[in-house]
Amino acid sequence: MRLLLALLVLAAARPWARAATHWCYQNQVKPSNWTCLGPDLWGDSCQMDQQSPINIATAKTEVDLNLRPFSFSGYDKKQKWTVQNNGHTVMVLLGDEATIAEGGLAARYRAKQLHLHWSEVLDWGSEHSLDGDRFAMEMHIVHEKEKGTSRNAKAQDSKDEIAVLAFMVEAGARNENFQPLVDVLSNISRPNTNTTMRNSISLLDLLPKQEKLRRYFRYLGSLTTPGCDETVVWTVFQEPIQLHKDQILAFSNKLYYDNNQKMTDNIRPLQPRGQRVVYRSQAPGRLLPWSLPTLLAPTLTCLTAGFLR
Repeated sequence: MRLLLALLVLAAARPWARAATHWCYQNQVKPSNWTCLGPDLWGDSCQMDQQSPINIATAKTEVDLNLRPFSFSGYDKKQKWTVQNNGHTVMVLLGDEATIAEGGLAARYRAKQLHLHWSEVLDWGSEHSLDGDRFAMEMHIVHEKEKGTSRNAKAQDSKDEIAVLAFMVEAGARNENFQPLVDVLSNISRPNTNTTMRNSISLLDLLPKQEKLRRYFRYLGSLTTPGCDETVVWTVFQEPIQLHKDQILAFSNKLYYDNNQKMTDNIRPLQPRGQRVVYRSQAPGRLLPWSLPTLLAPTLTCLTAGFLR
């Protein structure tokens, strides 16, 4: 009898213990009456120590000369993709036609899907952060390693079975290339629904200009949703994508979770970096806001004055 009373007290104090049936994001826990598991309670590999996302402290990154430009194949092919609301995000199914190689990867990877994370707060929607700063959204293009394309034995390591290209998204000018995706969001407002884009776009249409894709960070981590498998080689690009504020907010306003709650803040909290090293390509920095002559002018003036004395 005492054991039964103790269990009842525990259930009252911790409502999630009563009937937690599936995983969800933190903002879904209370509206679900604690019937879903928030990030702190995710199982499988989610409590291990090589998890994602992380904050990337750029001053602590190390240059890796192997992080050269990527080779994109099929990224320029325009298609009318299938788009779905899976109850956690909006996902675009990419088929099997686009691949990536080089970029410090030890094999060729085939694109399977892309999805996004976002918030109504325009500096809180990305999963990764750069020097503590978060962005309005984050887009992930998920690739699987192609068997038989590894260049060395190290590439057989199960920690790089998946390659994710991560792009920050910030509020700015209207992005016409993203509009075909934004236009169909109202067709998949409820979970487990799908539709097809009315207009064709390519993956390259969604990305920053190709010369900007030389600046990126690299680390080994995990999926950011359960089971959080630690099998991901992450590439986080420094150059953000720009969408108009209205395009960003359309994701929060038109999509819903499975309990009639608006789909927003679908982001996993930052995870400890631990002892992992984050590497950077040779040119990770943003372009200087002023021209080089402008920056050097004060120095040249001082030097000239010194010579004239």
